[in-house]
Amino acid sequence: MPVATPEQYAEMLDKAKKGGFAYPAINASSSSTINGILQGLTEAGSDGIIQVTTGGADFFAGQSVKARASGALAFAAFATEVAKNYPITVALHTDHCPKNALDDFVLPLLAASEAEVRAGHNPIFQSHMWDGSAVPLAENIEIAKGLLPRMKAIHAILEVEIGVVGGEEDGVGAAENANLYTTLDDVVQVVEALGLGEQGRYIAALTFGNVHGVYKPGNVKLRPELLGEIQEGLAAKYGTGAKPLDLVFHGGSGSTDAEIATAVANGVVKMNIDTDTQYAYSRSIADTVLRNYDGFLKVDGEVGNKKVYDPRSWGKIAESALAKRVVEATQQLGSAGHSGK
Repeated sequence: MPVATPEQYAEMLDKAKKGGFAYPAINASSSSTINGILQGLTEAGSDGIIQVTTGGADFFAGQSVKARASGALAFAAFATEVAKNYPITVALHTDHCPKNALDDFVLPLLAASEAEVRAGHNPIFQSHMWDGSAVPLAENIEIAKGLLPRMKAIHAILEVEIGVVGGEEDGVGAAENANLYTTLDDVVQVVEALGLGEQGRYIAALTFGNVHGVYKPGNVKLRPELLGEIQEGLAAKYGTGAKPLDLVFHGGSGSTDAEIATAVANGVVKMNIDTDTQYAYSRSIADTVLRNYDGFLKVDGEVGNKKVYDPRSWGKIAESALAKRVVEATQQLGSAGHSGK
């Protein structure tokens, strides 16, 4: 199916919130990983979100040039075309844009979408993330407040991060002693500035001990129940229904099923998946190479095996390995089987 329209994306998020599940938002860094994501979502019968970081966009553009906005547009163009061949619906999202990347990542992409909308088309991306976790909260909110009207005008959704996710992703890092737990007061300041949808729709990555990357069990202290406490506090203060915010789960690698279920029950509708799918894809390549060493290399004057070292051969295996991990994510998040329903 075609990439989601803005209306379809909004309906996807509403359906997840109402149905008590969340969508996997899987990072892509190549056409091959996009194919693996689409394969996995289709096998699971799940809609989903495909996203690209600044580093992913850099890689799409080519490692020898500096053109991440161009790379992001190439990502979107490829995904938009090939998604038509699959029976599920996906939305396109840009992930983790820190302040120093606004001018060469989100802002030119917003301008490109504005031109598309003026021409009577849909925006190129259905949502963009502004990552203000590395700046003071007041500045984070001020920049978000400037972006939100532009998002609303093109019917796109803004993602904000309130609090700090530990670890590092594409150069956006946090010290170990950073405040990894968002407070109700933090979120009230956001709502006072951005509203609760009337100024434009946004989704919020609140932090509850999340850490980017992957760590041994016991090293990450998640408190997903904190999300419920914040939602209850907002509902009481503003007189809304339950769970007034649509939430995003970052840094979830290694989380238990119970932690994920609690986060989803408290309003998470989108969970980022990157480290685990990277590993699944690359692990399968390592396995293929090591099991077929003499086929990959021209050992002792032999000619190797073209059927083995042809990138299409090991690429298909890698895409299927990534797809399998995507299926697992949809099962953990509850989105499997919900496509088109």
